[in-house]
Amino acid sequence: MNTRELIATRCICCDSTHLQRSPAVLMPFVALRVFGHEPVQITEEWGLRDLKQGTAYTLCSSLQCQDCGALFLDYRFTDAQMAALYHNYRDEMYNSQRIRFEPGYVNVVAHYHQRAAYLSEVESWLAQYLPTNPAVLDWGGDTGINSLFRERNRLLHIFDISGVELVPGAERVDVAALSQQHYDLVMCSQVLEHVSYPQELVAQMLPAVGPQTLLYLEVPHEALVREHPGSLELAPLKRHWHEHVNFYSEAALRQLLARAGLEVVEVLYLPVDVGWTRAEIMGVLARRAAV
Repeated sequence: MNTRELIATRCICCDSTHLQRSPAVLMPFVALRVFGHEPVQITEEWGLRDLKQGTAYTLCSSLQCQDCGALFLDYRFTDAQMAALYHNYRDEMYNSQRIRFEPGYVNVVAHYHQRAAYLSEVESWLAQYLPTNPAVLDWGGDTGINSLFRERNRLLHIFDISGVELVPGAERVDVAALSQQHYDLVMCSQVLEHVSYPQELVAQMLPAVGPQTLLYLEVPHEALVREHPGSLELAPLKRHWHEHVNFYSEAALRQLLARAGLEVVEVLYLPVDVGWTRAEIMGVLARRAAV
């Protein structure tokens, strides 16, 4: 996407305008945090002659690129809206507000404060490409609790806007310092599915990606994508949107990376147990394309 569209008309991965569109709703918790919308009951007392009575939710559209297969929400939230959505992410107020709309979320909260068990498998997969104690930058790494090679590194830098306290051994770094350091591995895990402009995010990481640096991007391999491999008819099946505003296919990620001058080294599909359900992650290892 060459410009910041607030309602997408182009693919967020390959920039195609060949999109399938289907109506959907924005989940109430996200609509409240981003737009200040709450569900409303349209009743007879409203006196609206031409509207049916019932619950009104915030409408949106599901878009799927017919070229690369990326599936995404048409709303592209602004920086201010993203800041509102993730303000005090998963603190007590955030959790209680979300539980009001989604009572089942109470069973999920505790799992986010534990290191993900599957990360040891990702580290084993990456180890063949890296020195024994790699220099690692975790882009969007929060506290560093889920940083790769957290216990076995030459250095661990965290770039994150949250300002939260980091795990022992991790060091916060700002954008200005990225190009001054050699990293063996730059990782960005479970972030690209949340952001409005993923092409911009990848571009922001490039100063830290030297000729010998490997870039590891990890996203959920969403159930809808897994259950309909290669389908370009997913938009009508995606009726609601939550925090994950982008669903990626491997082809879509390859297009996203190619546009940033990166080439894919290998792709990992890994089933994971996230505590409350079975899921799968897709990890893409990339590097700068040869000139």
